[in-house]
Amino acid sequence: MSERADPEWFPPLEQALREPSGLLAAGGDLSPARLLAAYERGVFPWYSAQQPILWWAPDPRMVLFPAEFKVSRSLGKTLRNGPFEVRFDTAFGATIRACAAPRRSGADTWLNPDMIESYEELYRRGYGHSVETWRGNELVGGLYGLQLEGVFFGESMFSRESDASKVALARLVEECRRRGVELIDCQIASSHLASLGAREISRNEFVLLLRRWAGRVPSGRWT
Repeated sequence: MSERADPEWFPPLEQALREPSGLLAAGGDLSPARLLAAYERGVFPWYSAQQPILWWAPDPRMVLFPAEFKVSRSLGKTLRNGPFEVRFDTAFGATIRACAAPRRSGADTWLNPDMIESYEELYRRGYGHSVETWRGNELVGGLYGLQLEGVFFGESMFSRESDASKVALARLVEECRRRGVELIDCQIASSHLASLGAREISRNEFVLLLRRWAGRVPSGRWT
């Protein structure tokens, strides 16, 4: 892929490997034009610092339709009476760096400095957004991702207190409903996301939804 000068070029999704599942291409760059082209097509970067940039288009794809979000009794109680305040787009840099911090298991995340810099540029251009859970003046949880008109592409989340990331996700769902966002991309399946209402759909179905709802008009800051 690095031989292609066109910053928006990607192979057809049908060429993605079955093993490792969904690997589509290697190389290229993390320019805003290529990242936007990738997400618009259903492709995202995911790689470690020792690898070239790897581009993925998994099949099936895990998504969350805002109307299908499940609020458990305990989460509902936290949303009504909990100690948290949720803010949008006030600390994107702090949120993405918290997502990049080593987990309790000691493992590093895939978010390297080049990735962070690229998503911060998309934030400055009005595509990137953070949903931040605060306790007083302390950032205790949150998530970040990209909005392409009717689709929000969730990238990563973190939590330093119980339910802090779930509260951020619940507020994201509310904001998506308010803004007419029809689909939240969760990328890879997990039991945690499934318990909150996310489900898998085929890659073909996902691409059709992107063609219907995704677009490149930046939304600007969420307030």
